[in-house]
Amino acid sequence: MEVRWFEQFLSDVSVEDDWFGPWERSHLLTLRFPKRRADWLLGRWTAKHAVAYELNLPHDAGGLAGIEIRPAASGAPEVFLGSEPANLAISISHRGGIAACAVAIGGAMLGCDLEMVEPRSDAFVADYFTAEEQEVVRQACPGDRFALIALIWSAKESALKAVRCGLRIDTRSLSVELDDPNTAALNNAPARAANALTAMPNFLQPWGALRVSYMPQQVFHGWWFRCGDLVRTEVSFPPTQPPVSTIAR
Repeated sequence: MEVRWFEQFLSDVSVEDDWFGPWERSHLLTLRFPKRRADWLLGRWTAKHAVAYELNLPHDAGGLAGIEIRPAASGAPEVFLGSEPANLAISISHRGGIAACAVAIGGAMLGCDLEMVEPRSDAFVADYFTAEEQEVVRQACPGDRFALIALIWSAKESALKAVRCGLRIDTRSLSVELDDPNTAALNNAPARAANALTAMPNFLQPWGALRVSYMPQQVFHGWWFRCGDLVRTEVSFPPTQPPVSTIAR
């Protein structure tokens, strides 16, 4: 199994409405708040392009309209081609005008997340991290601390999406392990653009490996990458190689 990672900016989203499917067109009318509407549009636009790349489908408006991303009962996104469910697993995340979609053929458990590197309090770590994760953060050098917190939190978010629970369960029921929690890549982010969130990641650099254990019985293997102030994570079961990255312009 191969995972494709696809990203788009809010500025990439078409202002026309000819790329919606019938359910999407109806749902859009229920989104009254501009930010929620913009995030939803960006996520759907990104996911549709990711599916089109994965299945070698047209990327024009008609082709995208034939791909619908609908929520399951859990709220997790599911792909429909016309009215038929597709044999695809996807996960969507967005932050600060950027969206990512991880997609894989088959019935994998899959989750992805984007997270900002920003100040987090000791109380946040105590409330949401396991005792072992708290110790890893405690031992980190000061320059790596916020990036490490963002990475661990993002990995948990990815795993919660993979189990289709979201934040409805205690995040301390998931335990994140990094191959090298002191890796220089945490603090050796590429040079930033004027806005760090718009810095283009160089995916030729290697992704770092991680694992997330959920209870004793479920272990997700995954990958992480940092560029500027944005951390990307992806987890899956069964395990995969690092995502194949696509950023189309």
